[in-house]
Amino acid sequence: MNRPLATMADAAEGAWCAVRGGRPRHFVARMRRDVRAVKERDPAATSSFEIVTSYSGLHALWLHRVAHPLYRCGVPVVPRWISQVNRFLTGIEIHPGAQIGEGFFIDHGSGVVIGETTEIGDNVTLYQGVTLGGTGKEHGKRHPTLGDNVVVGSGASVLGSIKVGANAKIGSGTVVVHDVPANATVVGNPGHPVVVDGQRVGIPDIDYTHLPDPVAEAIKCVVERIIALENELDEIDPSRKDRRRSRIVANQAALDRLLHLDDFTDGGGI
Repeated sequence: MNRPLATMADAAEGAWCAVRGGRPRHFVARMRRDVRAVKERDPAATSSFEIVTSYSGLHALWLHRVAHPLYRCGVPVVPRWISQVNRFLTGIEIHPGAQIGEGFFIDHGSGVVIGETTEIGDNVTLYQGVTLGGTGKEHGKRHPTLGDNVVVGSGASVLGSIKVGANAKIGSGTVVVHDVPANATVVGNPGHPVVVDGQRVGIPDIDYTHLPDPVAEAIKCVVERIIALENELDEIDPSRKDRRRSRIVANQAALDRLLHLDDFTDGGGI
């Protein structure tokens, strides 16, 4: 049997086993590995029974395992129906054409979207709200390829036919539109690596809890300049100094009155 026919035969066998409820050894082994992946990566998981009955990410993966072989065999409409039922039941949309490796884990899962030509390696973890999507109406490979052991944070978007290297981490809310090297941590919009192979890249080691406030600095400069101008005018016309001080006292009194609670409730405002 040539390779295309062999591939179709394998797909047909897997689809038929899934549809008729058969339990071939490899199918059961994959299910057990899926459950084990949840146990290893979710500290909230207490038992296999809870995982099998309560984890929508696991249910979405298993329904995809039914739809994907049917899609590969060219069965019309039915795979998409299964994916839409999957979306209705779990809140996770996985196109039946997506290729997903072993040990895949979707934590929480709500709002996850995985496109048709997406390829996902082994032991990949996605959090809620992740989009593995395309960037336009082009045909062919238009969705990302994720290597092994990749972690994608909640709300992140990985768009286009790009490659994410093995062991990469994508931060929450990141928008990735370029290839990501292996062993990298990517953040931002657009996403850029900040750590590669354990070394910081692209930015200096900044103390982010004590960054300067440019707006406050600008206001401070304006106030200092006003004070300097007032002093210069006082030197030119010493008589205005007393008038300026009296205006300051009057303005302060008006401000105190407007900020007083009774005046405020009587319509004084602020």
